[in-house]
Amino acid sequence: MKVLVAVDQSPESLMALRYTCHLMEKADARIDAVYVRPDETDMVPESVYGPFVGKEELAKWLDRQQEHVEEQVLGSCGVCEAAKIPCTPRIVTGDPADEILHIAHSEGYDLVVLGASEHSAIKGFLLGTVHAKVLHHAELPVLIVRNFRPIKRVVVAFRGSDCDQAAMEFIAPLFFYRKPEITILHIAENETRQHDGVAQACLMNGEKVLREFDHVPVAKKASGNFVEEVLKDVAAERYDLIVMGAYGIHRPKYAKLISDDALNIARLTTRPVLVYREKTRHDGP
Repeated sequence: MKVLVAVDQSPESLMALRYTCHLMEKADARIDAVYVRPDETDMVPESVYGPFVGKEELAKWLDRQQEHVEEQVLGSCGVCEAAKIPCTPRIVTGDPADEILHIAHSEGYDLVVLGASEHSAIKGFLLGTVHAKVLHHAELPVLIVRNFRPIKRVVVAFRGSDCDQAAMEFIAPLFFYRKPEITILHIAENETRQHDGVAQACLMNGEKVLREFDHVPVAKKASGNFVEEVLKDVAAERYDLIVMGAYGIHRPKYAKLISDDALNIARLTTRPVLVYREKTRHDGP
């Protein structure tokens, strides 16, 4: 598995890198820690430099930031290398969200990982523009990490969509050796009027996928608002990771944007969240 972890000078991004090393332990994975250096020509209009900040001073400041990030990333990559997971620092220049998406799509990555603040529920934190843009436009799974939690309990927020099913097919081999407790939380939303028989069939299909990799999933059912039920169960059960498909029952036909429900859960929870979207092939090296 080829993993892109976006890093910068923030402690959250470096924590996300260490978390990824933990997640990929015993997996056949390669991790690239990608730092997107801002292009100084795009940061401030030339007319603003004036006597206050010259281009040379700005470039030097960016050089110092880059060196600081490189030192931290090398230290964090040591955690991966200790677990025999290749971890390579990379530096590119441009807009962070655009570069992350371009590299992820053109170079065939299987997962993008972003670090974020863990205080969303307390401070009303909204996902930053980079997180939101990557979540909306990434044509592959995206993991948002807010804190480092050993992965012992995982919940799959399940509505029975093809995307939800594929999400379990993605995590089943990933956790083959770790064997966390995996709960499939099937939520029958009132507005979809999903029949009980359909809900049961969805649960059975999900259990089958996980059992093929020797997992023993716990099945739960709930009804009501998807976001509210997921957050309520996460608060009660204290899972270490939330997994969900990017789309609901009715997948968008043309604009493949993340559903509002998935975006709201990623925004409101303090737990790491894996938003699954099937990887799309792109031309590239």
